[in-house]
Amino acid sequence: MQRILFLISIAVLMTSVLFAQEKNWSLDKAHSNIGFSIAHLVISDVQGNFTDYDVKLTTNKEDFSDASVEVEIQTASINTDNKKRDDHLRSADFFDAEKYPTITFKSKSFEKVADNKFKITGDLTMHGITKEIVLDMVYRGQAKDPWGNTKAGFKATATLDRYEYGLKYNSALETGGLLIGQEVDIHIDLQVALK
Repeated sequence: MQRILFLISIAVLMTSVLFAQEKNWSLDKAHSNIGFSIAHLVISDVQGNFTDYDVKLTTNKEDFSDASVEVEIQTASINTDNKKRDDHLRSADFFDAEKYPTITFKSKSFEKVADNKFKITGDLTMHGITKEIVLDMVYRGQAKDPWGNTKAGFKATATLDRYEYGLKYNSALETGGLLIGQEVDIHIDLQVALK
């Protein structure tokens, strides 16, 4: 009986130690960006970003190899620096922001592929459709800001097929090709602060 109690005590202690090591990071929005680019008229790209979003990152390990991340983006915050285009993107032709107010990402795994490079697999939900995607991420290290806050920085990229999420609006061009590209390049610059 004493042996069982001893083993239970050790298990509880180890769990407490592991839990105590968990680090929670919050978004430093002033130094972050969730952006995208997409082909227009085949010959150039249009850039845009989202201005209203939140990121929660949790990890136990210093190198973030066991991290989990959740992202929530307010769809209506899309911004391409053109009001008419942004209004169209919020409409039912594209994101239908009134019906689908958020875009979410929830990680399933962080696979370390090099010293500071990761493959992040997770579920992206957009326009009412959930698909598994993989982000290529570079961990850029940690630093203390002038006020003593610990910050960590990341850069992530991915390419999405917007048709897979039901965003199929397009027009054929007289010269061939389509008005808007099917693939969207995602580029994320993220800075988080240790809570």
